[in-house]
Amino acid sequence: MSVSLIFEIIGYVGSALVLLSFMMVSVYKLRIVNMMGSLVCVIYGLLIHAYPTVVMNLALVAINIYYLTKMRSTDKNYDLVRVSGDEGLTKYTIDLYKEDIAKCFPGISMDFKDVNCGFVVCHKGTPAGILLGNLKDHILDIKLDYSIPEYRDFSIGEFLMSNLIHEGIDKLVYNGSDEHHKAYLRKTGFVEKKGHYERTL
Repeated sequence: MSVSLIFEIIGYVGSALVLLSFMMVSVYKLRIVNMMGSLVCVIYGLLIHAYPTVVMNLALVAINIYYLTKMRSTDKNYDLVRVSGDEGLTKYTIDLYKEDIAKCFPGISMDFKDVNCGFVVCHKGTPAGILLGNLKDHILDIKLDYSIPEYRDFSIGEFLMSNLIHEGIDKLVYNGSDEHHKAYLRKTGFVEKKGHYERTL
């Protein structure tokens, strides 16, 4: 394989990652993949001495780092709003994202009117996540723990874990589908135990 062909492959890989990033639902993942693609394009530009390409992609890397850092610090601006299972804000959020909720939690029932504990996490007044469940003896049995795509960077989970203790909750239990939820559960400190997950606050 010739050196020039290797260089071309590197360039195609970088371009493919940049294009792939725009297919990401999560803005956080979009910026991560876009930054990786830009870094590969920087390498490609250096290899072929295309310095305008290097400068442009270095700028994209810097922009992505800036916004990723900003996104990671948004938990300071979250508000925790206590709600009921069929309350207006709860119903509005679920209705707005019901298709995405169904994709994230295959087979989930959208009927939450019987839950006795619920929270909507808001960012600057806009619903960004929702937690619903049944609370008994300071243990919350989670029925829904969902973040909208734009905020799916684990920061809402971290915010919840540090604030639920002030709401009379000592332990979280999750028995639902983990098909698309494992990374979040592990990142936020849940431990798998005989078919379900637990997190002591």
